Amino acid sequence: MILRSIPLVALRATALGALTIPLLASAQLPPAPAEQNWREANDAVGQFKRGHADILKWEKENAPAAQPQDQAVHGLTLLTPEAAVRQAWKFHLALIKPMNRIGTANVDLIAQGRWTEIDPIWQRRVDDLDELFEVAAQARKAWIQAVAARQVLKQHRDVLDATEAGNELGRRMVSVGNWSKLQQAQVQLAQSSAKMNVRKAQHAATQAEASLIKTLGLTGVHTTVTLPDRLPDIPAQALPAQVLEERTAAIAAALPRSEGMRNSANARLARQAYLASHAVALGSRDEVLKVREFITEETVLHYNGMLKSVWDLLSEVSSQSQAVASAIEAQRDFWIAETDLQWVLQGGAPDNFVSLGGGGAEPAAAAGH
Repeated sequence: MILRSIPLVALRATALGALTIPLLASAQLPPAPAEQNWREANDAVGQFKRGHADILKWEKENAPAAQPQDQAVHGLTLLTPEAAVRQAWKFHLALIKPMNRIGTANVDLIAQGRWTEIDPIWQRRVDDLDELFEVAAQARKAWIQAVAARQVLKQHRDVLDATEAGNELGRRMVSVGNWSKLQQAQVQLAQSSAKMNVRKAQHAATQAEASLIKTLGLTGVHTTVTLPDRLPDIPAQALPAQVLEERTAAIAAALPRSEGMRNSANARLARQAYLASHAVALGSRDEVLKVREFITEETVLHYNGMLKSVWDLLSEVSSQSQAVASAIEAQRDFWIAETDLQWVLQGGAPDNFVSLGGGGAEPAAAAGH
């Protein structure tokens, strides 16, 4: 199940179409001067198949174009975590030697995130192999954070769209005397809250992109990154306990005794974070979102049957987007925990492990060497 909000566009169109209901009821009232253009459009509503939904769409499409912002000259395309890892390696020329030692096949496995397929015995044979894994882990996590931040931003923008529709409806109802200013203030407050959430999400996305660029050693070289629209789907099943135990024992045996003991302790924490984040991500995707989808569908049916108001519909649009945003964050947490686990099972020692709902304690930082 892909984390997306398929009904949102249709829901917003349906909700906006409801603008006709309260306004036509007051059609006999003389229009206020500020509403003259809108009333003229209202008189021509028969030209549009979906009433005011089409009018508002026309208004949006024909609004004065915003002034173009300065566009970044340099860009970078990273559509997979593998691309981010390989780009990060380019910044660390000293890694060429261990890459040559372990061979192309093993390098490809590391780049692809298939670290459990690599024999831990290489830890004893190749100097600086731990650095190769560290750079790969930091690049993967920075990429995951950046993609997730943009996904979450999209959902907050959907919520803002819904609250803007509600606020516009309320404003027009006040203008024709069907609503009080108190009622309008409530929907205006919802829009203000949604705007703040979008600003916060935009800041988080900008910071995550900057962190990714820094991790790749490209600060000052690239200012933007082209990323995929969404994170990879999470696997239906977590790694079996037997596999994890075997890998933990194998890496502990390949390390010096003191390091092996520390690694075993880290492995327990990494496994806990991995299994917990997998369970939460699955629950968000397969339980919460499915229930949310049912509620959305029922809300639309009740709205079409005049048993729910347009406000109920707009509220459901917001709730659905919030649920999708939470599911994306859970998906992000899983992939970060999965990266940390694979890193630990190759002798790595992350500074911290994922905090569910927080995406890790700190943004990924470039490995300094």
